[in-house]
Amino acid sequence: MPKIAVIGAGVVGLSTAINIQKRQPSAEVTIIADRFDKQTTSHGAGGLFRPNVEHTLGVNPDTVTRWSVEGFKFYSSLAVSPESRDTGHMIMPGYVFSNTEIQNPLYKSLVFSFRQLTPDELRKLSVNYKYGYQVTTVITDCSRYLPWLMTRFKEHGGTVENRHVKSLEEFVGEYEVVVNCTGFSSRELVGDKSVYPVRGHLIRLKAPWIKYWVYTEDSAYFVPSFDTVAIGGIRQKNNFSLDIDPKDTAGILERCYKLWPSLKGAPIQREWVDLRPHRDPLRLEKEVMKFPKGSLNVVHNYGHGASGITLSWGTSLDAATLVAEHLNQNTSRL
Repeated sequence: MPKIAVIGAGVVGLSTAINIQKRQPSAEVTIIADRFDKQTTSHGAGGLFRPNVEHTLGVNPDTVTRWSVEGFKFYSSLAVSPESRDTGHMIMPGYVFSNTEIQNPLYKSLVFSFRQLTPDELRKLSVNYKYGYQVTTVITDCSRYLPWLMTRFKEHGGTVENRHVKSLEEFVGEYEVVVNCTGFSSRELVGDKSVYPVRGHLIRLKAPWIKYWVYTEDSAYFVPSFDTVAIGGIRQKNNFSLDIDPKDTAGILERCYKLWPSLKGAPIQREWVDLRPHRDPLRLEKEVMKFPKGSLNVVHNYGHGASGITLSWGTSLDAATLVAEHLNQNTSRL
């Protein structure tokens, strides 16, 4: 019975652990992390499924498409299932506004609907953009999705350990394969300085009258979830600060109120600031790491950046395949 450890309990780590369980039903799978649920970067994500090849630099577009197809297939199946309230998935229409024409985006062929708005429709919406698109897609509410994934993992025999990992060498001789899903922490854990932070800031409003999402090219967007509406945002590369900056808060409110005046007056519930772990390209590969204590089979799955929710399911399927390859190689050497 192989023992497999997944390091990291964000959406990538949880998805990877579950797909390993599917591929290796006899394996003992353990999630090891020191941050869970609300403490993870994933918990604060807006969760809008709108993949773009441009957001995943350095990866073959066909691979990004395949990951996106798998993600939408899974999320849309949850959104139409009796479990949707528990999983945190909903089907929701929305709008994309831009002053440059958006031609054949990746998500066009995946989502439930995509069409360009007419000039008359744009005029009625009172937005100052040349182009608009109506898109119906899936939204993931991670405040519900992460606990659901964890429950599913445990129901299938998974175990969890709350532990700070300083080095993967700790697992030599203990696990057959270790999967590194530590995101930004990979800078220190495996010395990968090509992982860089893109600081994000969202404000959660209580605005139950908002039943649609809006995304623009001007750092102004809003995405409803089950209980709140997330408005944003910022993308500050190499800003390591986790503090709420009042100037950022004011800027987000100003841009979003200007974009959609009906947001004004909605009470602020909370604010979220965290560091999205970017890497160009994201790292999804296997290796055998050498340590003084011995060798360790490792699979890396991190660096998704702002596409963490969108791509997590697709990359976790590939990570589970890489784990199987490690195990098969171990067996062939016996």
